[in-house]
Amino acid sequence: MTGRNDLSQPGEPGFLRGLSGKVLVMTILFVMLGEILIFLPSIASFRIQWLKGRIAQAEIAALAAEAAPDSILSPDLRTEILKGAGVLVVSLTRGETRKLMLRSETDHMIDASYDLREVSWPTAVADAFAVMLEPRDRVIGVTDKPPNMSGDMIEVALFEKPLREAMIRFGLNILLLSVVLSVIVAGLVYLALNIVLIRPMKRLTRNMMTFAQDPEDRSRIIVPSNRKDEIGIAERELHDMQSDLAAMLQQKSRLAALGLAVAKVSHDLRNMLSSAHVISDRLAMAQDPTVKRFAPKLIISLDRAISFLTATLKFGRADEPPPMRERLLLNDVAEEVIDTAVLQASTRIVLFNHVPPGLEVDADREHLNRVLTNLLRNAIQAVEQQGDEQDGRVTISAWREGAVAMIEVRDNGPGIPERVRPKLFEAFQSAAKPGGVGLGLAIAAELIRAHGGEIRLHATGPEGTAFHVVVPDAVVELRPGRRGARNRA
Repeated sequence: MTGRNDLSQPGEPGFLRGLSGKVLVMTILFVMLGEILIFLPSIASFRIQWLKGRIAQAEIAALAAEAAPDSILSPDLRTEILKGAGVLVVSLTRGETRKLMLRSETDHMIDASYDLREVSWPTAVADAFAVMLEPRDRVIGVTDKPPNMSGDMIEVALFEKPLREAMIRFGLNILLLSVVLSVIVAGLVYLALNIVLIRPMKRLTRNMMTFAQDPEDRSRIIVPSNRKDEIGIAERELHDMQSDLAAMLQQKSRLAALGLAVAKVSHDLRNMLSSAHVISDRLAMAQDPTVKRFAPKLIISLDRAISFLTATLKFGRADEPPPMRERLLLNDVAEEVIDTAVLQASTRIVLFNHVPPGLEVDADREHLNRVLTNLLRNAIQAVEQQGDEQDGRVTISAWREGAVAMIEVRDNGPGIPERVRPKLFEAFQSAAKPGGVGLGLAIAAELIRAHGGEIRLHATGPEGTAFHVVVPDAVVELRPGRRGARNRA
């Protein structure tokens, strides 16, 4: 972990590069885009309403001129009426008759004509932008229905510049309002997202950066909140992942510490066992019947202890040699295991060998002995922990299923706790009693996997526990051949 701590940890990004700034900028842009989409029909509607206002004033001016005596107006009065209405020419159509009601003294050419009686929105938007982008002060003609129904149709001519100026003022007001509204809405959205999303994301990010500095420190594991949304799910998943990672790293550290400790004591322990082995050989020469009876078993146990030490030193290496397989009578192997285990078991434990005498298994004798020894020792410890007065039973039985030998080790102990079962065959996870290291099942599973088989928990509960050891026969090539070395022509 030292190398990881030496790396410089990235700091928090700047405001505009972080989530907060990006959310604020995107919110302002999206609100402005919405305002633009609203502005398009708004400016078109403003132009139409402005022209209709001129049409209404022109109609009133025409009616006033018509009401004059003999429909005759002085030039000055006519000019004032046209100026007040904001038009140059007014004509009314009644039925088939078209009458010029008012006209300025100066003749003007119509540059563009518009009919307000039937206008589509796309056309209105295009006409509105054409007015705002036109640099000249054109004279336009406008046709509409008279709002006061003084005729069937009214036509006016007017300068376009006042309309363009009014539309520009309206557009600037809309722009200013859009900017103010965008900032307000963006600020509110930013505050809401900052509380609901950005702050929790920053908390997750800071926790991951802190946890990465020292994954073995369990105090750095995130504490999930009570949120039920995606953020809450992410917090809980991150908590579980960090917990699993911290536990795995602690296990790796424990494995490394165990390996170092075993390496330090292996030399002296080998010397002690060798000395004990020499003494046992001397004891075997004694004439005492009891010594003669137990000395061979003591020698065998010492030999196995030395083998176990060597296997422990090699445990976990990828280059562990494959098993030396041979056809064995499984009943003999089970009897050896029981002979060793019975010396360690209490008087209320009864061991049974129910393996058929002629049943053979294709396996490494020493490996199989170690596997059954570990399973038998765990079963004895489980029964002894029960603490009741009834006899404990541990049974080894076996049968064949085609080319597979099935071995069962069953006890009548209290069963395996639920919390231990998922990691039963992992190192340091399934210690059967205080002071145990939980390596027995891990080593046994490793040895059986080398045979191409497996160990599985068949049943467990208040009535006892049963493990099944599956040992398939080795595949034999009946007609081995050798391929030619010369390449094809």
